[in-house]
Amino acid sequence: QVQLVESGGGLVQPGGSLRLSCTASGFAFSIYFMKWYRQAPGKERELVASIGSGGISKNYADSVKGRFTISRDNVINTLYLQMNSLRPEDTAVYYCSVYTSRQYWGPGTQVTVSS
Repeated sequence: QVQLVESGGGLVQPGGSLRLSCTASGFAFSIYFMKWYRQAPGKERELVASIGSGGISKNYADSVKGRFTISRDNVINTLYLQMNSLRPEDTAVYYCSVYTSRQYWGPGTQVTVSS
């Protein structure tokens, strides 16, 4: 049974940083492409970043390039999103996701950027 659980969200001031984590279980984490998405109030869910199984291939949405870094630890089955220089428009619920037999999502973690 695939399980994804995000953590690390919270309230941060503009310009601040947060590191999100996603612990994975129930599938062979090390061989799957992993993604971070986010959904702001009243908006559609959008892809933020993705990472290949080996952690080398990475892609980012234009809106977060140079500020966010995706990484993974295949020993402890954990996905990360380091978020720096946060802006109010980064406020959203952040989800990790994997596609195995179908797409799976975690419950999400709220990130609020506000002064």
